[in-house]
Amino acid sequence: MTEMVYGTVPLRAGEPILPRWWRTIDKWTMSCILLLFGIGMLLGLAASPPLAAKNGFEPFHYVQRQAFFGGLALVAMFLTSMMSPNLVRRLGVLGFLAAFAALMLLPVFGTDFGKGATRWYSLGFASVQPSEFLKPGFVILAAWLMSASQEINGPPGKTLSFAVAIVIVGFLAMQPDFGQAALILFSWGVMYFVAGAPFTLLVGMAALVVFGGSIAYNNSEHFARRIDGFLSPDLDPRTQLGYATNAISEGGFFGVGVGEGQVKWSLPDAHTDFIIAVAAEEYGLVLVLAIIALYCTIVVRSLFRLMRERDPFIRLAGTGLACVFGVQALINMGVAVRLLPAKGMTLPFVSYGGSSLIAGGIAVGMLLAFTRKRPQGEIADLLMRRGR
Repeated sequence: MTEMVYGTVPLRAGEPILPRWWRTIDKWTMSCILLLFGIGMLLGLAASPPLAAKNGFEPFHYVQRQAFFGGLALVAMFLTSMMSPNLVRRLGVLGFLAAFAALMLLPVFGTDFGKGATRWYSLGFASVQPSEFLKPGFVILAAWLMSASQEINGPPGKTLSFAVAIVIVGFLAMQPDFGQAALILFSWGVMYFVAGAPFTLLVGMAALVVFGGSIAYNNSEHFARRIDGFLSPDLDPRTQLGYATNAISEGGFFGVGVGEGQVKWSLPDAHTDFIIAVAAEEYGLVLVLAIIALYCTIVVRSLFRLMRERDPFIRLAGTGLACVFGVQALINMGVAVRLLPAKGMTLPFVSYGGSSLIAGGIAVGMLLAFTRKRPQGEIADLLMRRGR
């Protein structure tokens, strides 16, 4: 009966998992992710040796760790992309609960590693940042609640998801981590918009964000210092933003040459938050544009494939994951060129960072699972039949 109403596509009976996965996966998106990881390894070879020497490690200590965590991230991405949407939803909700519990316990057991924000758990051999794993889990939970609210006698999913978002933002503001808090609110707003939110409500939400930002500015020295530095007409060349913007301008179109950049000797976060400055200085605008093109390809292709999806949960969750992925990259690069205040946010799959890489692998794996071609009719099939 379902096939008579919605239409279907042929199934290959008894087809093994791997061939079916390869036939249905978005190979362009997957290729772009692999290219970004390769670029990250290349830039890590240039950016991390100075920091390794400063900390008394072997020259390629951080490169080796990035390769290890990146390998785990790619394994997580491939395994997650093979899952069904229902399994992704179940594991995503469980992952959210675990990450949220870890986030709540940060004030008690967390550490700031001298950076002024308690965001990590120190495991001795590595550290874990719960907010990185919280983002994909929250997107899955919010999409599930919003899609359930569209059913007859469904729960008030939009209200519940907004309440969860506000609670998460409150815990992130306590760290403080306003960058991740902004991503949580952004992901909820995007999904709510796709779910059919009125424009006036979104304007009201934007006003609420501005109001919350003013409160944070007046009550958080950490937040106020970053905003003042961003708004100041004079940029101190000895600050991280000063070094980064100078490196980008020095790079020009083709860069100063492989290994010839100087910013990596001045920036303590050259291999993480400001990796794009190393790319711009040594390889020039050419590589930066290539990186931007890869992120745009991933986001745009994913959104176009999701437009053909009938299942509201898959549309909402996939849209949230794709947009958060793209906006995080936009924020990281915007900070480096001083278009945005400093956020302490990594460049997905390019920056060094175990939590960022593994959580990013899980999130992109979820996105690949949602954008796979499945044996069901697309939303266009239903619209065409209704129009007849």
